[in-house]
Amino acid sequence: MITGVRNHERSDQGIKEWRRNRFRILVCIDGSDESYRGLRYAARLGKAPDADIVLLYVRPIDQGMRTEGLEVRVARENMLNWGLELPGVKFLKKGLDQLWQDYELGDDWNERITHTDVAGDPLGDNKIEYTNADGKAIVLKLKTAPNVATGILDQYELGPYDLIIIGASGRWSNVSKSFFDPAIAEKIAFHAPCSVLVTRELEGGRGHLICTDGSDKSLMAVHKVGDIVNRLGGKAHVLSVALDEDGRVAAKEHVDFAKETLLRKHVEVTGAEVRVGNPVDEIIEVGARFSLIAVADSDVKGLKRFFMGSVAFKVVEHAHNSVMVVR
Repeated sequence: MITGVRNHERSDQGIKEWRRNRFRILVCIDGSDESYRGLRYAARLGKAPDADIVLLYVRPIDQGMRTEGLEVRVARENMLNWGLELPGVKFLKKGLDQLWQDYELGDDWNERITHTDVAGDPLGDNKIEYTNADGKAIVLKLKTAPNVATGILDQYELGPYDLIIIGASGRWSNVSKSFFDPAIAEKIAFHAPCSVLVTRELEGGRGHLICTDGSDKSLMAVHKVGDIVNRLGGKAHVLSVALDEDGRVAAKEHVDFAKETLLRKHVEVTGAEVRVGNPVDEIIEVGARFSLIAVADSDVKGLKRFFMGSVAFKVVEHAHNSVMVVR
C-alpha cells in the first residue's frame, strides 16, 4: 500500500541538481480529452526508472475559493485527500488513476504532501509526490497563479523539465487567437525554455517526423528527438525542405546526415525525404502522416522573432496534428 508522509516545507539540498540528471516531463492537465492523450504519451515516454512525470493544473488566483464555510486548514486537508472538489482536483485525480493503470504500479510507493502559501490565496499551492525505491516520481501539482500561462512557465523554474506537454484543444485553448492574446498552448511553445509538445488528436504508432535544415539547432533536435523515440520504442522519418531547386542538394545532405545520426543512436528510420517549397506548408503536409512533427526552435530571438514568426511557431499554429518544438 502507499504510505504517507506530510510536511509543509521540503529542505532537501541540491534537489534541482539531482533533477537535472533525470528525464522530467511536465504534463499540463485541464480536464480535456486532449490533455489526457498527452498524459498517455508521457506515460509511454516516462516508463524508464530515470523518468519522472509531473501533472499540473493551474488555478487562477481568484477562482475556486468556495469552501462552503470550511476552515482553510480543513479545506486543504480534504482537498489533498481528494475529498474536496475544487477546480482541478478531480482532473488531477483522473490523471493519477490513468497513470496507475498505464504503469501497473506496485504498492511500494511513498506519498509526500507539501503546501506552499501564496499571497492573496488561502489555499495556495499544493503538491502530492509519489516516489518508489528507485527514486522514480509521479507528482500532482495544484498551482495558483495570476493566469494559466504564467503558472506553467513558473512551474518550469521550479523544475527543471526536459519536456512540457500541453493540449491545443480544450479549456485552455478557448482563448481568442489574436495579435495580443494567442492561445495558451502557443504561448508556452513560444516562451518555455525547454522542448514543448502541443498535442492535437495525438495517437501513437505512426512515428515521429523529424525536420532538419542543417543548422546546429536542428541537429540538436535530431539528437533529442532520437532519444525520445528510443524511450518510446518508436520510429522516425526525416524531412528537409529546400526553398528552391538550387537548395535540393544541400537539403539531401541534411537528411542523409540526420538519418545517419539516428541510425547511430539505434533509432529505426522509416525514410528520409526532401521537399521543395515553403517550409511551413511542406512540413505540415508531410507531417499529417505521422503521430507528431518535431521541429527545432528558431535562432531568431526577441521582437524580431515575435513579429516575423519562425517556422517552428508557424507549424505549431497551423498544423492539424501534434507538434513538438525542440529546445
